[in-house]
Amino acid sequence: MISLQQKVTLSKEVLSQEVDGETVLLDLKGESYFGLDEVATRIWQLFKNGSDLQSVFDTLLTEYEVEEEELKKDLQEHLTQLVEAGLISLSQTEK
Repeated sequence: MISLQQKVTLSKEVLSQEVDGETVLLDLKGESYFGLDEVATRIWQLFKNGSDLQSVFDTLLTEYEVEEEELKKDLQEHLTQLVEAGLISLSQTEK
């Protein structure tokens, strides 16, 4: 289970390019392309800024009209896909 107390690290093997509000990711290791829609692009931008998951969650909650539980569920699904694809890794934040 993914916790909001975790920090995201982007894979060094992934290149990203934003095009018209969406992002294309190229996984150099797996030689795969991934497309991110507008919301997923915003999440990726926050990850690139080094934000921990709690900060990403709080930012998204203020920027989009969404219920907390729905956002947690959607963020969990998105993160799981990114981790499984090897595009990011998660670690516990230091307190």
